[in-house]
Amino acid sequence: MQLTRKGLWAGLINEFREHLPEISDDAITTLHEGNTPLIEMVNLRDIFGAIRVLFKFEGLNPTGSFKDRGMTFAVSKAREEGAKAVICASTGNTSASAAAYAARAGMKAYVLVPDGQIALGKLSQAMMHGALVLQIKGNFDEALEIVRKISEERPVTLVNSVNPYRIEGQKTAAFEVVEHLGYAPTYHFLPVGNAGNITAYWKGYKEYKAKGMISNLPKMMGFQAEGAAPIVLGHPVEDPQTIATAIKIGNPASWAGALAARDESGGFIGSVTDDEIIEAYKLVASREGVFCEPASAASIAGAIKMKNEGVLNDGDTIVCTLTGHGLKDPNTAINSSAKPVKIAADTKKILKLMGL
Repeated sequence: MQLTRKGLWAGLINEFREHLPEISDDAITTLHEGNTPLIEMVNLRDIFGAIRVLFKFEGLNPTGSFKDRGMTFAVSKAREEGAKAVICASTGNTSASAAAYAARAGMKAYVLVPDGQIALGKLSQAMMHGALVLQIKGNFDEALEIVRKISEERPVTLVNSVNPYRIEGQKTAAFEVVEHLGYAPTYHFLPVGNAGNITAYWKGYKEYKAKGMISNLPKMMGFQAEGAAPIVLGHPVEDPQTIATAIKIGNPASWAGALAARDESGGFIGSVTDDEIIEAYKLVASREGVFCEPASAASIAGAIKMKNEGVLNDGDTIVCTLTGHGLKDPNTAINSSAKPVKIAADTKKILKLMGL
């Protein structure tokens, strides 16, 4: 990829402009999102054998999640069209991103979140960025229905992934995978909640293939939480339940896009249990040093499941998207880990406990 501004990364709109819809220079709203790393697995060979596994760590975007990719473009387009405010429904990450980019653009942000079902790290971000946060007595799907109606009737732009510019921004992650790796992976694993991300990655890969920039396309492998798996079940889930709050969605807005990505790529959409998610979440943190949020680990849990079922083969290259940073949800991290040991300020006692 071409770095602009004397070698400094200038944000994904500037870096991938030739692959995106036109936008005026003065409308571009960026926090220099994108250019997140592909981190190669080094310590989980006992699980994956000779399969090459890389983590696309989207938790290193400005607000700590992949949502910044779509938000930079959605907010920029809203700004170009003269909007003064944006609105979204969110399980957390979208609200944080919308609030940050609205602040950057000098716009108001209104976010609706399910009361008591949003990780505190994400809630604190939306609050700090100055959004009007409305906690509703309902779930994400109900919140999305409300904000869609408001955006249709009032002068406020909807920035959920039903906004096509969100998908345009998010597809750039696929471009980065190809340019960092040098080719397209055999499989690409993603968590699936509202399903905009799997839709966007597939769009990005297809566009690079059409332009002759890659010779193959990956199989798209999406994983939902077992208690919030409408695509797997084939019908909406009225009361989704999972510890992975970022994918706690019962009726995905990009359902059709996810099915297209699965079917066109020859991939798969399945589910993993909360126990499998937490196991993968702890595994990648404790053995690879990568701290992702619980929902992100659905991609790793899915990859482990597919390896155990014999779907993956030695020599395959797989990419697992880790959608958000672990600090988004500190409570789950603390509750899933061994508690700190309280001990006197005594060197001998400390050394004894350390086994030294």
